[in-house]
Amino acid sequence: MNTKNYLIPTKRYKTLISSIHSIYRLVNSTFELNDLIIRLSRLICQIFDSQHCMILILDSSKKHSIFKCVINNKKKTIIDKKHNISARLEKRIIAKLSVVRNDHCIGLPLIGDDIVGVVVLKRSKKEPAFDNYDQEILMTLLEQAMIAIKNLQLYEEQQKTVFGSIKSLVMLLDMRVPQGYTHSPYFSRLVAAIAGQLHLDQKQIESLKYASLLHDAGKIDIPIEILTKTTKLTPQEYSIIKRHPVMGAQILRPLQILRPAIPIIMHHHEKYNGTGYPSKLKKGQIPLGARVMAVADAFEAMVYGRPYRERINIDLAIREIKKKSGTQFDPKIVEAFLKISKKMAKKYLQFNR
Repeated sequence: MNTKNYLIPTKRYKTLISSIHSIYRLVNSTFELNDLIIRLSRLICQIFDSQHCMILILDSSKKHSIFKCVINNKKKTIIDKKHNISARLEKRIIAKLSVVRNDHCIGLPLIGDDIVGVVVLKRSKKEPAFDNYDQEILMTLLEQAMIAIKNLQLYEEQQKTVFGSIKSLVMLLDMRVPQGYTHSPYFSRLVAAIAGQLHLDQKQIESLKYASLLHDAGKIDIPIEILTKTTKLTPQEYSIIKRHPVMGAQILRPLQILRPAIPIIMHHHEKYNGTGYPSKLKKGQIPLGARVMAVADAFEAMVYGRPYRERINIDLAIREIKKKSGTQFDPKIVEAFLKISKKMAKKYLQFNR
């Protein structure tokens, strides 16, 4: 920032240092673009004593926003879908790629290699008008935030590519595994809903989503006659089935992006009391994600059905999950599941194999 034309009072200098530090902490603790925009809007309001802050992210055409956050007198409005740019001020900033300042309102373009968004800040007329110093400080803070925005945009694009590749892999696996053993379209949502109820962070939820799609990858190595058997398995056949978590982990381990999901895939058939497989882990020894997966997998198997077991109604399935809390399942995971089970049950009621 060019400060040679400004005599910076001590109070403002301290505010500047504190603001830069706050932005630094924000961009290094936020791993989702939408979350970053919301938190950045609130922080800018606080730093500049403003009652209104609007940040929008543009699509490639620059004619629509794909995410918009408005903080107005501490009330938050989110538009998380494609939306026309209609306000004259926003259009002007995008067209001129320059700052627009008018006493108690200031608008700036968010620029990386190209314009990616717009920021508009407003103060009450009871407050001082925005001056050159405010403009320079805001531009400095947004330059720092812009690095994080571009990084998260690139990360989200990479994640979409990875997720598409994983879905293709799942489709190939599903062609090998009989339909009766595949999961419903709602299984990943169920896993993510339980994780959300537990307030897991974005990285943990992401790993669970990957694991929810690929946790049965090891079944590709199981003979088809065992997979399709509808009568009771022999001890030898059951021992072959029990190999699939280890086999799945071995198949997927070379993929670096899936490393955090491997323990979930490996241990999703462990039981809370230590009687599961493959390692007979118990309680906290079992990875948290695997404990989440165990509850979701059991519920889905009951309500969605398997060739060797008739489906049961949702109320009975929920009752069975509650009954096995503390033995097969972690009580905390069961508690989280019960809080979202009614909402998810509606999805399963709408779906028939």
